[in-house]
Amino acid sequence: MKSLLLSGYNIHIGVDDGKLIIKDGRDWEKEPTEIIMKPKFVDYDHIILYGHSGNISLSAIKWLMKQKVSINVLDYDGTLLSSMDPPQSKTGLVRLAQYRAYNEQRIDIAKEIIHAKITRTKDMFDWLISRYPELNEKMKLCNFDKTLEDLKKAQKIRDIMGIEGIIARHYRDAIGQIFPDKFDFETRGYGRTNRPLGAVDPINALFNYGYSILESHCRKAINGANLDPYIGFLHETRVTKEPLVYDLQEPFRWLVDITIIQALENNRFHKKDFIRTEDYIIRLRPTGVKILVEELDKTFSQTVKYHNQNNQWGMVIQMKVQELSNYLVGKQKGIDIGNPEPILKRLDNHEIREKIKNLSYSEWEKMGFSKGTLHYMKQNAKGNKPFTLNQHVRERLETL
Repeated sequence: MKSLLLSGYNIHIGVDDGKLIIKDGRDWEKEPTEIIMKPKFVDYDHIILYGHSGNISLSAIKWLMKQKVSINVLDYDGTLLSSMDPPQSKTGLVRLAQYRAYNEQRIDIAKEIIHAKITRTKDMFDWLISRYPELNEKMKLCNFDKTLEDLKKAQKIRDIMGIEGIIARHYRDAIGQIFPDKFDFETRGYGRTNRPLGAVDPINALFNYGYSILESHCRKAINGANLDPYIGFLHETRVTKEPLVYDLQEPFRWLVDITIIQALENNRFHKKDFIRTEDYIIRLRPTGVKILVEELDKTFSQTVKYHNQNNQWGMVIQMKVQELSNYLVGKQKGIDIGNPEPILKRLDNHEIREKIKNLSYSEWEKMGFSKGTLHYMKQNAKGNKPFTLNQHVRERLETL
């Protein structure tokens, strides 16, 4: 999965002699570049427009749709303003089945969505605690076993949403403890609406932009599966809202979360990547959006074993939405949105860090390693940055 970000002034996308000609925008941060693509030799799945001015020709839109490339337009605050996805073969039978399921199976499908989200939240807690053991108390508050039992018994949408809300609150409180102080993060919900829209700190801005990019992936998957984005199962139908898009983001929000957390741990973002507008809202500069898109591409391109083959997580989203479509029309008996499970493992967990910090140089030399290597490892173990270990060193440390 790969995205092309275009930003700045005077972006141009056109076609000449059958080739797509893309001219990136100009601003004070970068000089414009030109990209030429030939049909059937396209490296991108999404084009993200985050520019101030420019144009895209009708022939370019047609070219991109035929090459299965989505066009996504981001607003200055990270909101996904518009998506244009490649056409798919359509059948009204899927949507008729979706409408019937809304009346007859809504509760069961909503439970499946939240069950998957709660399971992924537990996975994220386990991953976080391996590095930040102080978050264990927050995880205990979730009481995941009881929560999943309560979910089974729930008979109303508001009860299901209430269960999800409690877990989400504890999770947000937990991750809020690990973000750098320089970014002034307090909470994901604020103001009269208790919602994170219109970010007032860089962390919330990152999440808003990240979830919008996830939204574009879900929109594309919904379009490909012939489903109606305006009829969801968990979120209520509202004017101008697309509840099915919101539904299908829930089990995959962890992809954005883990990307942002790792990027912050690696100091990928700096205060210069953000700007505060006149109405005190934080937005990302093009440099910050570029970093975020690159990091998300890495995450969405990671593979997981599913259906006896390795699939990228970006493709898994499309597969799970197609499975929902197949379930609605009776092509498969059930749905399991939580499958496949991600393999989340830290090489720099708390246990390994403590072993390195407490290891003596003499003991290390007896194991056949140099003092210089241990000194470097001790520096890493005492710092906040993630680090890696080669397999031989890790195996020896694990035996101590």
